Amino acid sequence: MAANRKTAAPAFGSAALPDPKSEDWRYVEIDFDLDDYELAAQPGTAAYEAEIEGNTAGRALVVDGLISDIDGLSRLTDLDQGPALPSIDTELDIFALAHGAFVDDGVVMHVGRNEAQTDPYLMEVVATQSGVVSFPSLTIVAEEGSQSSIIVFCRSADDVDAVVVPRITIKAGPAANLGITVVQEWGEGTKALAHLHTSIDRDARVHLGEVGLGANYSRLFFTVDLMGAGAHSEISGLYFGDKDQTLDYRAVINHQAPRTTSNMFLKGAVEDAAHSVFTGMIRIEEEAQQTNAQQTNNNLVLSRDASAESVPNLEILANDVACGHASTVGPLDEEQRYYLTSRGLDTDQADRLQVRGFFEEAIAALPHKSVAPGIRRLVTTKYVEAQAAGRV
Repeated sequence: MAANRKTAAPAFGSAALPDPKSEDWRYVEIDFDLDDYELAAQPGTAAYEAEIEGNTAGRALVVDGLISDIDGLSRLTDLDQGPALPSIDTELDIFALAHGAFVDDGVVMHVGRNEAQTDPYLMEVVATQSGVVSFPSLTIVAEEGSQSSIIVFCRSADDVDAVVVPRITIKAGPAANLGITVVQEWGEGTKALAHLHTSIDRDARVHLGEVGLGANYSRLFFTVDLMGAGAHSEISGLYFGDKDQTLDYRAVINHQAPRTTSNMFLKGAVEDAAHSVFTGMIRIEEEAQQTNAQQTNNNLVLSRDASAESVPNLEILANDVACGHASTVGPLDEEQRYYLTSRGLDTDQADRLQVRGFFEEAIAALPHKSVAPGIRRLVTTKYVEAQAAGRV
């Protein structure tokens, strides 16, 4: 951490807010300044609230960027007892540099060689104080042959005007199997800019599930490095924006070894004046022969003032690969509406059924089935409330 601060602090001091003309920040413009926020002197008051079906192997509670509680097995520890952090890249954006410069607390999940944990760990990240910027940190090290999983819930109250810059770093050793689900339910006043980096060794598998429902502005920039032969990355998830939310997803999948595979499947919807952005890059290096990589992003636009951007990309340097990408942006299907109303449903019921059906495939693909009932309720409630208010 000290070495990272020494590198990141001066780079942060000279960095500027992102330029919306750059590809990584295209379609969005940051309208707040980190100088208007300060670090928390101590965490606010919060308790465990996440409800999931089944048991958990351990829990951690992080409030305003600081560990409030760690309960359960010793594999969940604080940052200074964990493995070395990756070095800071000074070419990162100002928010990633700020994280490197100011983070001083964090959770490590360390699963030893050939260890198998059937129940998931649970980490709750909470913002409680307006005017505060926080830097939650989660480092996951899954040693060779291990099996484990973790669920991360992020939340704040609607009246909390805070900036949260989480970072999740995952290192999956040879033949490790790891599942992680991140459920983002920030309140309406919170801005969140998350970075997630995954490195996957030979024959290892990492399944990332992402659910984005909250925040005034929420950004997830994730990179996956498939570094060993036979490595696999699975990414599945959904996002649903309303009112004036912006939900911003940027993905870079790097295939660096032969016979690696990846599959990205995200579904999103926007209503009211909400805006969503997805840009995805699959890069296949020359030595990554016999790679199979797929990328799918489907979007529903449910109101006239809502908008969705979807920009999948491929950069292929190898000559023996199978790759594809698919992208759709559009309204509800008029033919499906007609069919459903012809079977006795009114228009509102038919539209609700379409929205539920649209998201169901993504919900079913999440790595943790225990979160699915709650996600279904949240998605349905968001759309039904907009229907009742005449916003869709």
